[in-house]
Amino acid sequence: MTIALEFQDVSKRFEGATEPAVDHVSLSVETGELITIVGTSGGGKTTLLKMINRLYEPDSGQILLAGRDVMQQDPVQLRHGIGYVIQQVGLFPHMTVAQNVAVTPKLLKWDRARTSARVIELLELVGLDPAEFSARYPSQLSGGQQQRVGLARALACDPAVMLLDEPFGAIDAITRTGLQNELLRIHAAQGATYLFVTHDIREAFKLGTRVLIMSSGRVQQFATPQEIVTAPANQFVYDLLMTATVEEGEESLLDGAIGAPVLSAVS
Repeated sequence: MTIALEFQDVSKRFEGATEPAVDHVSLSVETGELITIVGTSGGGKTTLLKMINRLYEPDSGQILLAGRDVMQQDPVQLRHGIGYVIQQVGLFPHMTVAQNVAVTPKLLKWDRARTSARVIELLELVGLDPAEFSARYPSQLSGGQQQRVGLARALACDPAVMLLDEPFGAIDAITRTGLQNELLRIHAAQGATYLFVTHDIREAFKLGTRVLIMSSGRVQQFATPQEIVTAPANQFVYDLLMTATVEEGEESLLDGAIGAPVLSAVS
């Protein structure tokens, strides 16, 4: 597999902060992975994500996107090639669904036929009938439908990397489950590299090919869900797994793990 994204000893401290938001992070992400990022509030998850598209800039270290240092690229051009989805969606209320999805193609001066065809393709991809939804405005959509439009807009120019910052955080549980399943389907169909920030450990484990666990700006563990469950790297990771909410009829994330030997392996 090729490397889509690499962090090389990256650190970031905000003005007035006593501790770094991101503290000497080094890791690599392979092309086509869906990486979920989870951990404590203020642990560095969103800061790490926003340094990829230069909404924040690192104080030290390098971030390589397809082998190129993001700091050596024009930030506007860089962002045109990266999909970005946030919890608040950020749809333009005065624009229709079709116009919202077409924002980036319009900036890139695509012709009308190409743009229209792409809008239809993407609305179908995210499960919204173009005939029914193209002419609607964001205020006429449910929260889940708005999030689907936001995802379609981020996919408009077929980005190689998608950044998703708690996109389902404000969605009800039933809709959220459906959106998670849709995201897995879209990721499998598209083959791009996704980085997905969440506060929900169960969501992280459901979606992630690998899960990045952060606290205090540092990587606590970066591994597959199965590897984390069977061998938590430290006490923080184990405690985080123990906090996962267990709904009626569901198993704990630690069910089926090694049990007592896991506890004794945690430092």
